[in-house]
Parts: sequence; structure tokens; C-alpha cells
Amino acid sequence: MTTIKPRTLQGFRDFLPSAMIPRERLIETAKQVYRSYGFNPIDTPTLEYLEILLGKGSAETDRQLYSFEDQGGRNVGMRFDLTVPLARFAAQHIGTLGTPFKRYHIAPVWRGERPQKGRYREFMQCDFDTIGTTSIASDIETVLVIHDLMLAIGIEKFTIRINNRRILNGLLEKQGLLENSTLVLRALDKLPKIGAEKVAEEMVSAAGATADQANELLKLSELSGTHDDVLTQLKPLVAGSETGESGLENLSSVLAGAAAAGISQERLELDVSIARGLDYYTGMIVETFLGDLPGIGSVCSGGRYDNLAELYTKQQLPGIGASLGLDRLLAAMQELGLTDGESTVAEVFMPFFDGDRLNDYLRIASQLRSAGVRVELYPEPKKLDKQLKYADKRGFQVAVIMGGSEFDAGSCQIKNLAARSSSEIDISGGVDLAVAEIQKILAG
Repeated sequence: MTTIKPRTLQGFRDFLPSAMIPRERLIETAKQVYRSYGFNPIDTPTLEYLEILLGKGSAETDRQLYSFEDQGGRNVGMRFDLTVPLARFAAQHIGTLGTPFKRYHIAPVWRGERPQKGRYREFMQCDFDTIGTTSIASDIETVLVIHDLMLAIGIEKFTIRINNRRILNGLLEKQGLLENSTLVLRALDKLPKIGAEKVAEEMVSAAGATADQANELLKLSELSGTHDDVLTQLKPLVAGSETGESGLENLSSVLAGAAAAGISQERLELDVSIARGLDYYTGMIVETFLGDLPGIGSVCSGGRYDNLAELYTKQQLPGIGASLGLDRLLAAMQELGLTDGESTVAEVFMPFFDGDRLNDYLRIASQLRSAGVRVELYPEPKKLDKQLKYADKRGFQVAVIMGGSEFDAGSCQIKNLAARSSSEIDISGGVDLAVAEIQKILAG
């Protein structure tokens, strides 16, 4: 039989326990934060009818879309984000769910883009959204969730940058470029990656702007100062445009609400040069950057999309939300030393070296688990030193060691594997004393 070489597709990955453990921990943290604000879980299929996905993000996401004809002859595609499926989901189920509807969705998505550091063709998104309201409270709450999420993850140095698409559209309206807004904003969105000069060139060549118009729009990136300073500088730029003035009013209210909730100006930045590349955004947009690793890009992005569901229903279903870039954030956390490289989820290792006492080992391990301690029992009766080497390699902190003499005496050895020390604990009356000693070692 011919042996097949084991390998993964470019842009896809296997996850070893040392990578999967912090990944799952991050997902659980996100769930806890989302739930604390009343967001409820949903799920949608990996595959959607192709017409659901095409033309909903950008020309670039259309090119990156994984699509094919299935066995039933249907044209289908793999979701490239979780927002477009949400729009379809809401249109289909909102009669049952009611509005406002707050959901979170944590699931993989696929884009056939060029793999690079922190960016893959299959990646996990952790979205939260509010559907069915245009209230400023939901805009403010989106910022608050991102803020609390970063802190819950353990990141102290970060900046949430906000803008409003209506400000950008108001400026484009005054410049006579509103009809080409999609191309202009896509170019502007590349500002951090390619710089002002190349963005200006793209605005001229691809979006039909003049050099003067491009330079006027790029002045947005030069606005600086406190929130009030930037708002003051923006006011004359959007004056006379109802769209731009409404966007400015929205931003002012979001900043005031965030401040009232305790977010400092150091963590919330008004950046009127961010545009977000996806076409469906209509109002506030947000990106989140790490203070120690700004070059890794935004780790939590989103915004308001008030018209996305109109393709699927006549009912008005405005929405707002954001997505945590799980894989990009994990890459950043690893670089910052915020992941510890664990290779096991169990807290305690129990060697099995007295081959005649398997049932006794199973009994004690079960009692420890019932007391809330995660225990891995080694499956084979090998020499103790070999089993302890296994425990060291897996990163266990504690071992519960029992041989024939310990079983006969109703005791066990609780070994601190890092300190190379041990204590003999009486368990003849139950495992409570052993659990207390284990917890003491785990607490450091």
C-alpha cells in the first residue's frame, strides 16, 4: 500500500494542545464578556447559497470566496465572515426572535487570501451584534464590550479607534466623489499598510479622484489632539452636508457615552482616517490596536450596517457589532508572552505503577474529580520515573502518588513537581485534605 505523505494545505493549520488550550480559554473569555451584556449564542451553516454571499463584502472578498457546485447542482459558498450570514439569519428568523436581538457567534470562516503572519485562509471569528435598533446606546455598548473584552483577556495597552462612515460620505459628497465612495474608501482603508502617497495614487487611478481631491481627503489622517479638538476640526469640513453632520453628532455622542462609562481617552481614539474595507458599513466603525504590537493590525473590528438585511427582507433590520480576530490576537499574545504553552488541561497527574491496584487508582481519581480536581490517570503500569518524565513534559504541576503501601495506610503522596517536594496526606476519611494541599500548590 502506498503511504500518503501527511501534510496540511497552505494557509490552514493543525492545533496542538499547547495552541488549542489558550485558544479555547480565549473563546471562553469572549463568551463570558458577551453574555455579561446579554448577547445570546447562535450558529449558522458553513455553506450558504452563493447569491447570499456574493457582492456583500467587497470585490476582494468575492475573489477570495471558496465556492463550488455541490452534488445537488446548487451554487454554494463557504462563509467569509459571520455578518452576512447573520443578515440572512435575521431576515429568516426575526419574526420568532423579536427585536432588538443580541447575538454572539463564534465559528470558523474561510477566505482564499495570501497567507501571512497572523492571517490564514481558515480562521475563527468571535462576533457580537445587536439587530433591530438604530439607538446610539447600541453604538456605545459596542465600544464598551470591546473595552471589557480586552481587559478580560489580560491586555492593558490597547487603543479602540472609532470613526463614522457618514462623516466620510459627507466629505466625499462635498468633494463630488460620492458615486465613487466604495473605491475611495477601499483605498483609504489601506492607509496604515501602504502609506499616504500610494493611497493617493490609488484614489486617482482606481477611484477617479483628482490629485487635489485625494490630498484633501488624506488631511483626515493629520487631524490630532483631544476628542474635542478633533471634533472641532471636523465641524467645518462636514458643514453643509446633512450626512456628514449626522455622523459627527453620532461620534460626539459615542465619545460622551464611553467616557461616562469609564473609558479613558488614552484607550479610545477618534481616528477619522479609518474606513473599514467592507462595503456594508453605514455608520460608526471601529478598530482595535495593541499598544505593544501596533503593526499586527486590528484585533477587534466592526461597525454599524443598517442596510445589509434589506437584500433578504422588506423589514428594516439595522445592525451593529464587532468581531474579535481570534487567530491574530493569539499570535499577538504569544509574541507578548501572554500564553503559557500548557500541554494539558488536567491539574493533577496520577501515576499508575502498581499493576494489581487499577480499581483503587480509578476510585481515588474519581473521588478527586468529584471534588472538582481535574485528574489524568496514566493508562499503563510503567516505572514511576518514566511516568513522572511524562508529567514534566506535559506541564503538570502536581502528582498524586500511591503505591501498595500508601493504599494499605490510607494515604497518598502529593508531589509539587516544580519544587520537587512532596507531602504525605491522610485520605482514609476522604480526599478533602488532599484537595486542599493540591489547591495550595496550584495557587502558588
